[in-house]
Amino acid sequence: MAPPPIQYYDIPDFHFQDGTVLPTARIAYLDINPSSQTLALIPTCFKGTLHSTCNFSTGALRNHRVIVVALFGNGESASPSNTPNFPTKIDYRDCVAAQHALLTQHLGLKGRPIDIVAGFSMAGQCTWYWTAMYPEMVKRSVVICSSARTSGHNRQFLEGPASALMHSVDYVKGQKEFAAQEEGAIKNFECPRGIRAFGKAYSGWLLSAEWFDEEKWRELEYESQDAWDEQTTGAGYEGWYADNLLIMLRMWQAGDVGACFTGKEGSAKIDLKDALGRIETPFLLLPCSTDQYFRWEANEKEASMLKNGKLEVIPSIWGHVAGGGGSKDDTEWMDDKVAKFIQETSA
Repeated sequence: MAPPPIQYYDIPDFHFQDGTVLPTARIAYLDINPSSQTLALIPTCFKGTLHSTCNFSTGALRNHRVIVVALFGNGESASPSNTPNFPTKIDYRDCVAAQHALLTQHLGLKGRPIDIVAGFSMAGQCTWYWTAMYPEMVKRSVVICSSARTSGHNRQFLEGPASALMHSVDYVKGQKEFAAQEEGAIKNFECPRGIRAFGKAYSGWLLSAEWFDEEKWRELEYESQDAWDEQTTGAGYEGWYADNLLIMLRMWQAGDVGACFTGKEGSAKIDLKDALGRIETPFLLLPCSTDQYFRWEANEKEASMLKNGKLEVIPSIWGHVAGGGGSKDDTEWMDDKVAKFIQETSA
C-alpha cells in the first residue's frame, strides 16, 4: 500500500513564544483513515519525518483517524531551512499551538476531543504539553521513551553532538540564502562534515551497551558494526540541515511541562510534582529499560505524581530506539500495551 501523501496547512500570522511573528507558518501532516470517527494525534520526534514515524495505524490505532504532524524544525513543517525569518528559538508550546490550529481551524475538528495523543521521544514531550495546554481536548495520552522535564544528564549529553556540529569547519550559523522566498529555495545551507560529526557523537547513545555486545546490528542486516555506523551516521543524515537539528535540539533541552502552568522557564520552574498533580488525563508511560536518554526511573516517579498514570517498562536492549519502532518485537509489545490502555480507559 502506498504511503499517505503529505499535506500542508499554512497558518497566517503565527506568533511564537520568542516574540517572532511569521506571516505564514507551514504545518506538514498525514491524515490516515480520515473517515474514522475516533481521533488520534501523533507528532514526529527529533530527526523524525512524517513517513518514518511509528504510528500504530495498522495495530492499536487501526480504527482511529490518525493525524501525524511534523514538529517545527524538522524540515517538513516550517524550519530554518525552508522559512525566511524563522525564529532563532522554538518551544513545544509553539508546536502544540500550531497543531491545535491545524485540527480546529483547518480540519474542522473544533470542539472535537482527541481520543489519544501519543508520541515518542520529543513527540512524547510534546504529548505532555498537549495535555497541559488543552486538557479539555485530550482524553488519554501515551508517552514513549520520553519525560515531562528534560533531565540535567539529558541536556548535557546533547551538548556533545551540538558542539561537534557547531565547531566543524563547514558550519556557519544561518548560512543560507533564500533565492526565491515565495518558494523557500535554499543555497549554501549544507554542512556535511558538521552533520557527520553530529551523527557520530549522537549514535552511541541511541542503543545500549548490551545491544552492541550482542551484535544486534546483524538483525538489521548489516555485516559489521562499521557498516551499521556508516549508514547510521552518514546516509541516515542525508537531507538534514544543521540549523534544523540545532533548533530542535535546543527545544528538547528546554523541555519542561511546568512551563505550561507558569508561562516561564528557568528560575520560574514549578515543582514537577505540583505540575503533574494538576493533570487529570489518563497517561500510559512506556519507557525502555535500557534507554540512555530518558531513564525509566524518571517515568516511574512521574507516574506516581499523576492522578491517573500507568507505567509499563519496555523490556529491551534496544535502548532509545526501542520506542521508535526500531525493533519489531518491541513495537508489537508497545502496540499491545497501547491497545489495552485504550480498552481500560474507555469504560
